[in-house]
Amino acid sequence: MANILVVDDELGIRDLLSEILNDEGHTVELAENAAQARTARQANRPDLVLLDIWMPDTDGVTLLKEWRGTGLLTMPVIMMSGHATIDTAVEATRIGAQSFLEKPITLQKLLKAVDQALSRDLPARKTTDAAVEISVAAIPAAELTVEAAMMGGQTLPAVVDLSPHGQQTFDLDKPLRDARDAFEKAYFEFHLAKEGGSMTRVAEKTGLERTHLYRKLKQLGVDLSRGRRGSTATA
Repeated sequence: MANILVVDDELGIRDLLSEILNDEGHTVELAENAAQARTARQANRPDLVLLDIWMPDTDGVTLLKEWRGTGLLTMPVIMMSGHATIDTAVEATRIGAQSFLEKPITLQKLLKAVDQALSRDLPARKTTDAAVEISVAAIPAAELTVEAAMMGGQTLPAVVDLSPHGQQTFDLDKPLRDARDAFEKAYFEFHLAKEGGSMTRVAEKTGLERTHLYRKLKQLGVDLSRGRRGSTATA
């Protein structure tokens, strides 16, 4: 398993990503700004960095450029943002970012991006400015998204809709706790599939805090990776 550094100024996102990645067996260190990220990079040499683009002190693209200029960009970096532009995505790719996750980050795309980043050789990911321009230019304008630009025209596999039916039947001839758990599991599976795996939207829908929601899903035995497996099978 890997040592992963998560850099984001939002406490809720740091906590959620830490919870998920720890549960996957990774060691996670958190930083809320560029200053803390610099210290963590020097001290622990992470195998992977999840880096937010918009931060109050120094933005993620500037920090990425700094690491590249000082020879510290020796690990794959996944950029994260809910407000990035195509130009920002292309610039980050030119500097050396490996991929991009749009917020709200779905569980399936997070795990897929982490797996892909950790399985690639960093030198093979080095891309010239011309190569980036060609790959982006080849994408039809109607399909040009920030994620597509960051991935050189290759987006992460779409989440397969494995939603259970909106109406189901339940065996009520069982202890109350067992019946309640069966209902809650079906309820959360339905809404996860409906919201494309977005923990943020399901949390808003159900009124639960995201870290609490994640723990609840694990407690109920909801298969959080089945969307990821379905996506891989159809890729």
